[in-house]
Amino acid sequence: VLPDYRKSYEAPYPAALEDAYLTLKWMKEHACKLHINPHQLFVGGESAGGGLVAALSVYARDMNEVKIAFQMPLYPMIDDRPSSENKQETLAWTTSQKYFHWQLYKRNLQDVPVYCAPARLKDFRNLPPTFTVVGTLGPFHEETVTYMKHLYKAGVTIMLKEYEGCFHMFDTRCPDAKISKELIRLEQKVFQYAQQNFFARQDEISQEDRSFQEDIFRNFHAYMDRKSEY
Repeated sequence: VLPDYRKSYEAPYPAALEDAYLTLKWMKEHACKLHINPHQLFVGGESAGGGLVAALSVYARDMNEVKIAFQMPLYPMIDDRPSSENKQETLAWTTSQKYFHWQLYKRNLQDVPVYCAPARLKDFRNLPPTFTVVGTLGPFHEETVTYMKHLYKAGVTIMLKEYEGCFHMFDTRCPDAKISKELIRLEQKVFQYAQQNFFARQDEISQEDRSFQEDIFRNFHAYMDRKSEY
């Protein structure tokens, strides 16, 4: 499901988060029609979208209405504060662009909440298993590594892959490069592993989905009963 959330040039925070959260709840409530497991909702995004994913996971945890089983915020934009890293300007994204995008997203916010900039979070417990990648030349390298360290210390299952000498969004800028193809294969393997191992049971599911699951259970046992007759 690709949510058509409002971008920062259309509406500032919290518009994008509100749209993403409504989409997440809609997925839970309509899991039957979507042919997905309501207890295995994954979220993922890149760059600013990766930051939205990280914020969504925190917001969903705190609201306690829908549970996320796995998140994949790739090279996420999560910290509005200045970085201590002295980065060279790169092809994909400069530090001045980073500042501009944060100002566009925050607008006139004085006290920036963690749902806007999740790197400001203090309590990283009970967040979903997390996979991310980041290039060492990217403007979000330091904040991504720090974010993953906090998750690890909080007991969250993580996997972090740093790409030495790579700039921001190198895989989409240079999709035919060997290292980009390697990243795509890694993402596929991680996603397959998550499908097999990561679940987050919802406290409540819709009556439609409950009936759907009961039908599957009954049909399975009816099939096994017929099989035993032969």
